[in-house]
Amino acid sequence: MDIRHLELLRDLRERGSLAAVAAATHRTPSALSQQLRTAQRAAGTPLVEARGRGLRLTEAGELLADGADEVGAALTRVAARLEEHRGDPVGTVRVAGLPSGLTALLPGALTLLAGSRVSVEIDDLDLAETDYARAAADADIVIAHSLTSEVPVGGERLSSTVLVREPLDVAVPPDHPLARRSSLHPGDVVDEPWISVPEGYPFDTVLQRIEAECGRALRRRLRVRDNQLVAALVAAGEGLALLPRYTTRTADEFALVPLVDVPAARWIVALSRPDRAERVAVRLVTARLRAAGAALTGERIP
Repeated sequence: MDIRHLELLRDLRERGSLAAVAAATHRTPSALSQQLRTAQRAAGTPLVEARGRGLRLTEAGELLADGADEVGAALTRVAARLEEHRGDPVGTVRVAGLPSGLTALLPGALTLLAGSRVSVEIDDLDLAETDYARAAADADIVIAHSLTSEVPVGGERLSSTVLVREPLDVAVPPDHPLARRSSLHPGDVVDEPWISVPEGYPFDTVLQRIEAECGRALRRRLRVRDNQLVAALVAAGEGLALLPRYTTRTADEFALVPLVDVPAARWIVALSRPDRAERVAVRLVTARLRAAGAALTGERIP
């Protein structure tokens, strides 16, 4: 079967409709529909079925969509060996991801890339954890985070590299009695007002763990996505919040106090489609992001 047919099925799985695939790949829906019919004739079995206004893959379609990643990765590995034979990697790598992760890792990574022939394009995305894997359809590397595992939800089919594991501390206003503590337990903070994140965002998982530990609900005064705004609200005395230890600049405006007795850390992870992960330039940028993450924690990378 033509690899373009496999790639179409993979794109359909990622985007859900021919119109969405057409918009992303700058082709017409009619041309893609013809390509899909050709693929189904070649396979001798239905590969898609209607789902609302879109399409979903049949079991046979899923099998072939998985093959797109396998074949694409194999072809890219061959091209990568040729590129390595020619010399230094060359090209543009598209990096997208959560703003706090980009803030923490990208400056150091770009410094390490200085002098190379690899350039980086950046797009900051503030998404729920489950949405980052889908962003890999449009970027070479997606910097995502998860509080539950090293692979964010939905990223099981993607190439995944842990860049850093970052504790989440309790941000406390400077004049609050808890600001002088060396650590905080769930019972110390359960009755305080909180500045939270929207439902479905990873940091809310830790607050749910505090509630489960103490058997009662927190008072969430506000739900805010942007960490800089959260920090400003904490500094103004509006409540406590969770903020990442390595990527938060306190400027002495509030205290960051470790939370104990409940898991409170996140994995910051680089996600890539398997075929893109084999590109020499993508491997180089991922390695530099990993080195920047190690520098935050003092870890030494061999």
